[in-house]
Amino acid sequence: MRDFQLRPDGGLRHLLTLEGLPRRTLEQLLDRAQALRDEAYSGVSLRGRLAGHTVCNLFFEPSTRTRSSFQLAAARMGADVLNFDAASASTKKGETDLDTLKTLRAMGVDAFVIRHAHDGAVAALAEKSGGASLINAGDGRSAHPTQGLLDMLTLRQRKGDDFGSLRVLMVGDILHSRVARSDLHAMRTLGVGEIRVCGPGNLLPDDEVLAGCERVASLDEALAGVDAVFMLRLQRERMVEGLVASLDDYFRDYGLTPARLRRAAHGAIVLHPGPMNRGVEIDDAVADGAQAVILDQVANGVAVRMAVLEAVLEPEPQATTAFGPWCRA
Repeated sequence: MRDFQLRPDGGLRHLLTLEGLPRRTLEQLLDRAQALRDEAYSGVSLRGRLAGHTVCNLFFEPSTRTRSSFQLAAARMGADVLNFDAASASTKKGETDLDTLKTLRAMGVDAFVIRHAHDGAVAALAEKSGGASLINAGDGRSAHPTQGLLDMLTLRQRKGDDFGSLRVLMVGDILHSRVARSDLHAMRTLGVGEIRVCGPGNLLPDDEVLAGCERVASLDEALAGVDAVFMLRLQRERMVEGLVASLDDYFRDYGLTPARLRRAAHGAIVLHPGPMNRGVEIDDAVADGAQAVILDQVANGVAVRMAVLEAVLEPEPQATTAFGPWCRA
């Protein structure tokens, strides 16, 4: 997959997963996103950067945050943006996913941002993309690479770039979470010193997914001394009934409260990919508290997606960055 995502010169062709990408590629994307933070809010100086390119948000599954973020990112860079809700359009008429993509590619679309309910669907489309670049905006349980990047950017902003010194905890429904997988891929590549996971046994994936992680049964024990806590939403739309006895029981055992958070290291931060189930995996006082960086994650999402779009569409940056050759392994 790594080789398929990269151009012959090492530049980024597609972004389908963070798994296997070189550490240098991830670091360059994070560096570029950091440099783009001001432009991500309301800047206009880069409106010509991707002028003449067309980006299609091709979503086979509903989304609010991710699609809006990609739309803003493309607009900030001056690309033409086409929002195509495949879930309520062509596919309901019997058209295949690939035929939908080919049709839009024939209209001059250069890059597709794709969300899909099925594992591996975006990679399968990338193999027949006709020269267009594909960016995975979340597929099944497999991956959500731009979320993984924005989470790492938020972590680095608050805790510095010495990932090896960090102790990080991931809590909740890891089994059904594509965000968790991309976060784990990124943390391993960037060399996070200690990764702990905690959640109901039937919501934790197999050992291959959790390679290098320490499983801790008790949330109180898992929180001890950690620098960052990644809380995950219960993916009730992806799970069969009965995996959680009740939401009240889940909050009792795995909900993050102010009292529990005090077990973490001083200055520990709390992350959540959203949308949050308040009172299920996270208490209001934590979600809205000073240690939560959830809105920082949202803001960083636009900058990260600007960096990714630039990387796949304009591999050689102009003088807007001092970070050297763009996304070379």
